[in-house]
Amino acid sequence: MISRRMLSKLSAVAVLALGAGFSLPAAPALAETAVKLTLDWKFEGPAAGFLLAQDKGYFKAEGLDVTIDTGNGSVEAIPRVATGAYQFGFGDINSLIKFLDEDPSQKIKMIMMVYERPTFAVVGRKSLGVTTDPKSLEGKKLGAPPPDGAFAQWKAFKQVANIDDSKITLESIGFPVREPMLAQGQVDAVFGFAFSVILNLKAQGVKDEDIATILMAENGLNLYGNGVTVNADFAEKNPDAVKGFMRALAKGFADAVANPEEGVAAVLKRNETLSKDIELERLNMANAMNIKTPYVVENGFGGIDAERLAASIETLKLSMGLKGNVKPEQIFDASYLPAKEERMLP
Repeated sequence: MISRRMLSKLSAVAVLALGAGFSLPAAPALAETAVKLTLDWKFEGPAAGFLLAQDKGYFKAEGLDVTIDTGNGSVEAIPRVATGAYQFGFGDINSLIKFLDEDPSQKIKMIMMVYERPTFAVVGRKSLGVTTDPKSLEGKKLGAPPPDGAFAQWKAFKQVANIDDSKITLESIGFPVREPMLAQGQVDAVFGFAFSVILNLKAQGVKDEDIATILMAENGLNLYGNGVTVNADFAEKNPDAVKGFMRALAKGFADAVANPEEGVAAVLKRNETLSKDIELERLNMANAMNIKTPYVVENGFGGIDAERLAASIETLKLSMGLKGNVKPEQIFDASYLPAKEERMLP
């Protein structure tokens, strides 16, 4: 038995120890939630919003330890998330609609729209007879990477743009040779994201004045573009982590719009072989054409219009042969987005 006198002495010793500079062990810090994000493509200018959210500690402030990996196309990012290999992804909503239409049980949803206007384009060279008129593609050879989001819309685009494709030759090509083949005149035009193809062509030595860009969004194809997806099982079990991820991204993209040079610096940290000037131009193009659009200025970054999404599903029945198995609410879940005032871009 310990007497009251002994307890009193032990207490006094503890007080003396604390006064001498000793302290009791601190409670362990809460572990961060580790998650992985797959991008659609390489570390280039338009990825700045994701990278700034990481570099400026926005993810960490939300209790997240985020790994960001590059991708091999905006279509491939979708199964990476659906299978749970990645908790988050950045991919094409139209390809996601097709994916869910084929199997609505797949565990993936989009939760933030990034490219409110898709950057889908056919880019050619004026010296090869291509202009900004879609009809100029008739009789030409077009380079088409099979996993490309823009090429996926060809069937619908040629109809809305009234293109006669009976004399058009489609050549299946890989992403690495897309711009070199166009620069060398082996094809007359290629499918791709406008800001990627244009600047990669310039890097190949093609002059600005020789580049003809046909944006599908400006020629009758009213679709959405790339956005952030989440694995549905992960979201159900970790709703607060998903909401924190969205808050961090909203800040990251706002910073990339407000200070593109800071955004490009984050990109160059991960790929020193890139040109600062080219990536700055690429980011500015993406901000102007796809991210900070008139709709976003009015309604905030990250959301969608449900009626427009429903209309785009009807368009995709033509371009992608949808069976009609999926509805807008199965594709996009806005419940994880921050409040509108937290999503206004500068």
